Amino acid sequence: MQRDVTRLLVRAWLTIAVVDGVFATTLPVVAYGQPLGRVWQGVAAVLFGPSAMQGGTRTILVGLVMHFGVALAWSTLFLVLALLSPRLRHLVAAPVGIVAVSALYGPAIWMIMSFVVIPRLTGRPPTINARWWVQLFAHIPFVAIPIVATIGRGLRASSAVAGVRPAEGVA
Repeated sequence: MQRDVTRLLVRAWLTIAVVDGVFATTLPVVAYGQPLGRVWQGVAAVLFGPSAMQGGTRTILVGLVMHFGVALAWSTLFLVLALLSPRLRHLVAAPVGIVAVSALYGPAIWMIMSFVVIPRLTGRPPTINARWWVQLFAHIPFVAIPIVATIGRGLRASSAVAGVRPAEGVA
């Protein structure tokens, strides 16, 4: 079971890291005319300050590593919550439940990151503007659905293999 859970976590982590990474890379280029990779310098700037915006490839890579770390954290949190909660496992056993849970989890991730994590690291409050709202809603399809669907599907598969109905849980 431990190996299955680890594989499920890695699958969810890499899925969300890639899906959100592609979205986060292309949105600023297409919608805001920013240079490719600029978003990752902005992520690095959370730790290294505004000078990261002129850091070139190195700060782009640091931002990407940070992105993968954050994706792992949110994937791990959801997996732990799903393993601990039979109700949550039951909800994510069906597509409508995946969408419903994602509609809460995605915005929650963005609000915690923008109101708690980033301000604690930078000392600056969030700027609530149109881009902030785009991110709030984009966290549903590009962050939460990949996490919730991957973990929900993985837990369903583990339940089927173990002969346990999803409503009964897998933990």
